[in-house]
Amino acid sequence: MDDASFKPSRRLFLASGLATGSALVVGFGFDAVAASEGATRLGDYVAIAPDGVVTIRAKNPEIGQGIKTMLPMLIAEEMDVAWEQVRIETAPADEKRFGAQFAGGSMSTPMNYEPMRRVGAATRAVLIEAAAVVLKKPAAELTIEAGVVHHKASRTKVPYGKLVAAAAILKLPDPASVTLKPDSAFTIIGKSKGGYDSPAIVEGKPIFGIDVAVPGMKYAVFVKPPVYGAKLKSANIDVIKALKGVTHVFTLQGSGDFHSLQDGVAIVADKWWYAKAARDQLEIVWDDAVGSPHDSATYAAKAKELAKTKGASVASNGDTDAALSKAAKKIEAWYEAPFLAHVPMEPQNCTAKVTADGVEIWAPTQAPAWGRPHVAKALGISEDKITIHMIRCGGGFGRRLENDYMVEAAAIAQKAGVPVKLVWTREDDVAYDYFRPGNYHRFEAAIEGGKITAYKARAVTFARDGKVAQGAGIGPHDFVPLISPNYVLEQHLIETLIPTGYLRAPSSNALGFVHECFLDEIAGALNKDPFTLRQEIVEAAIASPRPVKDGERGPSYEPKRLKAVLETLRTRSGWDAAKSGNGIGYGVATYFSHRGYFAEVAKVKVDDDGNWKVLKVWVVGDVGRTIINPTGAANQVEGSVMDGIGEMMSEITFDKGRAVQSNFQDIPMIRMSQAPHIDLHFELSDNGPTGLGEPALPPVIPAVCNAIFAATGVRVRKLPLLPETIAKAART
Repeated sequence: MDDASFKPSRRLFLASGLATGSALVVGFGFDAVAASEGATRLGDYVAIAPDGVVTIRAKNPEIGQGIKTMLPMLIAEEMDVAWEQVRIETAPADEKRFGAQFAGGSMSTPMNYEPMRRVGAATRAVLIEAAAVVLKKPAAELTIEAGVVHHKASRTKVPYGKLVAAAAILKLPDPASVTLKPDSAFTIIGKSKGGYDSPAIVEGKPIFGIDVAVPGMKYAVFVKPPVYGAKLKSANIDVIKALKGVTHVFTLQGSGDFHSLQDGVAIVADKWWYAKAARDQLEIVWDDAVGSPHDSATYAAKAKELAKTKGASVASNGDTDAALSKAAKKIEAWYEAPFLAHVPMEPQNCTAKVTADGVEIWAPTQAPAWGRPHVAKALGISEDKITIHMIRCGGGFGRRLENDYMVEAAAIAQKAGVPVKLVWTREDDVAYDYFRPGNYHRFEAAIEGGKITAYKARAVTFARDGKVAQGAGIGPHDFVPLISPNYVLEQHLIETLIPTGYLRAPSSNALGFVHECFLDEIAGALNKDPFTLRQEIVEAAIASPRPVKDGERGPSYEPKRLKAVLETLRTRSGWDAAKSGNGIGYGVATYFSHRGYFAEVAKVKVDDDGNWKVLKVWVVGDVGRTIINPTGAANQVEGSVMDGIGEMMSEITFDKGRAVQSNFQDIPMIRMSQAPHIDLHFELSDNGPTGLGEPALPPVIPAVCNAIFAATGVRVRKLPLLPETIAKAART
């Protein structure tokens, strides 16, 4: 959804009636009657207390991306309230009142930038009107500064808190008609604000899902099959029931939907450790033959066979085969990207209470509404009987778009008859992830007369029930159509039962690696500087725009924006003076992802034994004309860079459908000592602001790999990037 296509509701409501007394309440999507009947339980965005404190609700889940701070900044800006007066609460999970409530796809900014500002502007307008009544002055003569309405000619003023009663009875303006501030008048947007929850995080206060406690709560673990789709044959349930602290042990039957409940054994106890200790003594037998053909070696071998044959066309232009057949020079390469796990620091957890009146759920989730229908189906109740509290997530990266743990907690609580907190172990978190799908790529390029005359990419990815698996799409990297007038992208599918999903910068986190590294190989074949080659490709695309065919993502891609990013990066990184060699290398890569244009240069040191370290990364990105919260934006870019480097060190492999890796000893996390210095610059452009959770991640992986080649002469075509692999390749 782009900025132009998003239209806010044309109705607002305004009413008094919060439990604390006289207060102003503003929200989208409801009329005044609905508000007056129960304003305290509706999806209110703004509440103004008599003392002038303004409470603003953040509508989307907070997973560390800073949205709980950023969305209220938009409202506060247009309200002309001092940031120090603002208090922030997380809104209830209710899409009928708030619209879409999810954290994913870097969509929160483009979807909410204007609507949230209109909430603030409508609130400001009605406060001005109320002040005109209270001060008995024309509204046109009134101004607002830091939550105080002034009539400068008479030197009278009134704070927001004193206007609540008068404002509550006034008719709101049409939200589409209110005037928004020009960017030049911003006092909050564009100014750095610390994360609203940061002090509580530093102090270790209980704000995460795993911290939730409700009266009468028990603790639970849920033992699922090690292979998706396996069936429970037997378990020593009677033995487990007799163990210390255990209150309930029972089986649950799966729904057949991998987004929801699987077969398993639930153990409920007075303390979580009692449940965990009981689980360790559980003897369970599964019919897991379904997993036999699903292992990494089989997948890899099948991919290489499939890649020898023509695949289904994803995108194409010109006559690639003809250009390849007559080219004076051709280059070929085989690339592999592994399956990956999300491993957020907070393992999956959920607290649920089921009564005759309905279900109440406290969940650290990225998409509460996506879990609601699964809970309703599993429990046999209607969706309107389910209340979901969005709790801050200790990381998500796409894993918490799935709500299987929510369904499990609710199902266990229903059968046990007591409130239950379900907590997964780290081993559960890895074994039952929705993995970033691996993929394989066979590349061919033709060079004629110093130019790229053909580009062929044949990918092998994964399918479920004959369709591209969730998160496994290999649609064209938007830069690829610019590389050559003759290109083709094809795909083959391998059926898998492994649950797959979306990892930060889905698809792009793998496609950026393979395409941008192969482009460096092409630069080498052309005997051309890889940075210069990218700039020449962009210049050519600007000079001779090529009509974009259906099925490509090209219509949203603007080469002029990437041109500006590359020019700034070349200067900022000192590329022309940088010298690679003697174990030090510089690499460059670009990517367009989630509406963000990014280019990055990595400086990498490689020792003789193959150990590598990223010393510095220069990042230049274009995400529009406004950086709403510079501190939060920098956090997202720096986190993306380090997350991408971390991804290069790990993989998930499978043996008969089971994940081989199980915990952090198998899945290395980037350490503080491995974190590079990051030089960040935002190239402002005349475009609406877009999200930042994802677009800075894809370029860092190929930039580092290309830097390793510059340092050692070793091409990185397969991840994870292991020191022994580099050292071995350097010796041969």
